[in-house]
Amino acid sequence: MSEQKVAVVAVGGNSLIKDRNRQTIPDQYAAAAESMGHIVDMIETGWSVVITHGNGPQVGFILRRSELASHELHAVPLDYCGADTQGAIGHMFQLALHNEFRKRGLQKQVATIVTHTLVDRSDPAFRTPSKPIGSFMGKDEALRHQERDRWSVVEDAGRGWRRVVPSPVPIRILQQAAIDALVHAGVIVIAVGGGGIPVCVDESGDLLGVEAVIDKDSASALLASNLKADLFLISTAVEKVALNFGKTGERWLDHMSLSDAKRFLSEDQFAKGSMEPKIKAIIGFLEEGGKEALITNPENIGRALLGKAGTLVTQE
Repeated sequence: MSEQKVAVVAVGGNSLIKDRNRQTIPDQYAAAAESMGHIVDMIETGWSVVITHGNGPQVGFILRRSELASHELHAVPLDYCGADTQGAIGHMFQLALHNEFRKRGLQKQVATIVTHTLVDRSDPAFRTPSKPIGSFMGKDEALRHQERDRWSVVEDAGRGWRRVVPSPVPIRILQQAAIDALVHAGVIVIAVGGGGIPVCVDESGDLLGVEAVIDKDSASALLASNLKADLFLISTAVEKVALNFGKTGERWLDHMSLSDAKRFLSEDQFAKGSMEPKIKAIIGFLEEGGKEALITNPENIGRALLGKAGTLVTQE
């Protein structure tokens, strides 16, 4: 394969859910096809692309189905929910990419890697679970789960009670060598879905899936660093990053340096659970020697690559 520029493109799981009235599999596929079309624009200009994705809503759907069917069927452990969504979303993306390649006459192969991400069982996150998952519950139901199933539960902003799970730091992507090989063979790779399936090593050296959620952007940044990617692109709901978002003095940014990003982060400019993890992931990528990162929405990816949209984050 001739030397190509490599980009890791992180697609949000929420981007497959346009609104509450469009949540079905065909609806999600239509949204996926739209996003993949913009990524194929990149591929057509010569980029070698690894696509990562979120899976929050999709895991929520699986957990809700388990709740509704609990009188008849077994529960699905959280690591298996992650595996299920990696396969299903990978299938969706592969179909969309294959069909787009065919329309454009591009001879490209796509492969989805069911990806394990190693975490440390002594990570402090396991002592303080903080990531809400699954449905809202009443207090009595939440406390029953806490006693019977050993769930950690919290009251969530007056909306009801929810289960919370740990969100440990990703240490290593265990299928990294396979991803590297596929990229070097010219294959478009879909990997690290939902941040990867969290696994740890037990006392005997065996791998075990754990009940946790890994931040998708953090794991994607780790993948981008390992690949020595030329670009880390986060596809999200807004065209650019803003300061004072939704407030007086709101200002949209065309560019940030690494030092700017650190300063704005320290000033609490970015919403927790929204833009903050994206900026943290980009800082991590650049601190590990990454060259450039971009944040934009799917429809502006092409323009952002030309410097006409999005927020570019660079070393200087």
